[in-house]
Amino acid sequence: MSKGVVAIEVTRGPLVESRHEGIAAVVKPDGTVVASWGDIDAPILPRSANKPIQAMAFVESGAIERFGLGNEHIALSCASHSGEKRHVETVRAWLSKVGLGEDDLECGTHAPRLQGTIEELVREGKTATAAFNNCSGKHAGFLCAACAMSADARSYAEADHPVQRAVKAALEDLTGAAIPDERRAIDGCAVPTWALPLAGLARAFARFGAGRGLAAGRAAAAERLRRACAAKPWFVAGSGRFCTDLMAHFGERVFVKTGAEGVFCGALPEQGFGIAVKCDDGQGRAAEVAIAAVIARLLPLRDRDADFLARFVRPQLRNWNGTVVGGIRPTELLGAP
Repeated sequence: MSKGVVAIEVTRGPLVESRHEGIAAVVKPDGTVVASWGDIDAPILPRSANKPIQAMAFVESGAIERFGLGNEHIALSCASHSGEKRHVETVRAWLSKVGLGEDDLECGTHAPRLQGTIEELVREGKTATAAFNNCSGKHAGFLCAACAMSADARSYAEADHPVQRAVKAALEDLTGAAIPDERRAIDGCAVPTWALPLAGLARAFARFGAGRGLAAGRAAAAERLRRACAAKPWFVAGSGRFCTDLMAHFGERVFVKTGAEGVFCGALPEQGFGIAVKCDDGQGRAAEVAIAAVIARLLPLRDRDADFLARFVRPQLRNWNGTVVGGIRPTELLGAP
């Protein structure tokens, strides 16, 4: 039942200084809507929140077995990593292992996320390369999939390439609906991204998390991706990151993945729930609070779980002196603690 839009408030002192609004859905593998806020049939671009489903093509291609890859590579194929040293070194070693290099990546280059990593590059007189791109692990997975499929690795980012056709097929399977070509756009890393109803995206994560409604091979691939991310959560994001911290704490009980422009998705495998959030203004800070609040509402909490989640449901805001001056909080619409 809809309860209006998701609303996240930012406070400073006694005042609400800012307000973020958006839509959210919690859906079961069969498409049953457990909870919703706003127009969940509105199409949205999933951006990087979709990476675990895009990585299905890599896992299903047989590339992991063919090239002797491990959990860190599988986790990186789902990652929006911070470009920290170990992320970059692992991607480079991965590409070298299969006879490829950074020049084969089509994701482009951007600066690493953390100031410390940027300063280290400056001290060493170096600049960021394609391996620093937060999507480099996903692209390494695409390259491996292309090799395993005996397809041309040089055009793996094109919509008509066998890898991207496999990605779209997996997305249609998990959402339970065909995706028309006119809903295709180009993501920041140059590969296709497909607009989906938010409810369909949540259903895809429900199926991804629970494995229900999928063929045996696809369910096994989803389980392998989930377990690798639970085993190596640092590779999914990095130091001090929401996705890493939640999956490190909850293990296989919770799967979460961030995306650009205020998109966040997740799965609660034991409950069979998929979650999708989209903030209208594209703010990731609001999307994090929203999905944390939904998880706090739906996940049976154990031991110190409630205390752990509290800092994500109601994060504090500090000034440059470290003094707490406000916070971010969900409104009562989310029914969060």
